[in-house]
Amino acid sequence: MEEIKMKLSTLKEEYGVCRLKPDAVVPDWAMRGAFYTVSKTFEELSIVCESSLIPDGIQVERGWRVIKVEGPLDFSLVGILASLSGTLAERGVSIFAVSTFDTDYLLIKEKDYKNAVEALREVGHTVFE
Repeated sequence: MEEIKMKLSTLKEEYGVCRLKPDAVVPDWAMRGAFYTVSKTFEELSIVCESSLIPDGIQVERGWRVIKVEGPLDFSLVGILASLSGTLAERGVSIFAVSTFDTDYLLIKEKDYKNAVEALREVGHTVFE
């Protein structure tokens, strides 16, 4: 099967991945940026948002950059995340993936960002910065 070459773009802001208690209400500060995502499980409330918006006292892993797969992607497409994450894994780049109805987002640690963009370009993906 031929690998699909994707068009990717990057968001310029630094992001943080926050962990709140599972019964917490989604705070207003989390929803102020242009991109944020919220996931709730029985164990936690997880929020990805701009680092600059996160107040002190929140459990957070900061220093993430976001690479967006330009969509919308058809639900019948197979292996998009596997292809991208496999390429990055070969370069030793860990990811935090988020999917929406239309597309996928890869969060990459700032220290790995240039390596990640280079790796994706080397295998034929277009990355707009």
